[in-house]
Amino acid sequence: MRLILFALFVLGALALAVVLLAWLAERRLDQTAEERSFNDVARLPNVEVALVLGTAPIGPEGGPNVYFVHRLDAAAALWKADKVKYFIVSGSPDEPAAMRAGLVERGVPTAAIYGDPAGYRTWDSVLRARDVFGQKRLIIVSQRFHLSRALFQARHAGIEAWGFEARDVDSPYSIFTELRRFPSALRAYFDVWTDAPARDSSPPVKIGVDPPS
Repeated sequence: MRLILFALFVLGALALAVVLLAWLAERRLDQTAEERSFNDVARLPNVEVALVLGTAPIGPEGGPNVYFVHRLDAAAALWKADKVKYFIVSGSPDEPAAMRAGLVERGVPTAAIYGDPAGYRTWDSVLRARDVFGQKRLIIVSQRFHLSRALFQARHAGIEAWGFEARDVDSPYSIFTELRRFPSALRAYFDVWTDAPARDSSPPVKIGVDPPS
């Protein structure tokens, strides 16, 4: 019995340590993003390309995903303010087509939108923006909690990046949606420390020269 209790104590202590570490990681990422992440388009520099990070277009309740809608609204605001000339819409295979359609509905021409269907994770999207699309300066578009780790990863990938904060949702879809940012913060550090490669490789794409796919 004592051995069982000791084992439970050790497991509980380890679980608590992981939770604390994840919380500290997320807080640290948010603090380091403070000087590079903005919700005012006027504070952003003019750059050639913005990277719009993907999420599912349909939310868990079956209607439009509000995170998705707000990201496209923010990207369109960049276009209307003449802050960027091109977009990389990056997500898992079905997301870029929906993102492109949403941007076109918001007044962005199709010729300005490059799709990356291999952005399975934030780290993949960042590495492929650099290695496939040849970008060393970017505005990254997402909600603030997502931008914190995206900007951290971009910096370590040698990309000069700024974040444009899409509006967050008024209430998360679930407690899981709210809490997932903490293990994701740990994963962001792990990817950088291990210099993990992108899941997929692709031939180089010259933005502004090659036609969008």
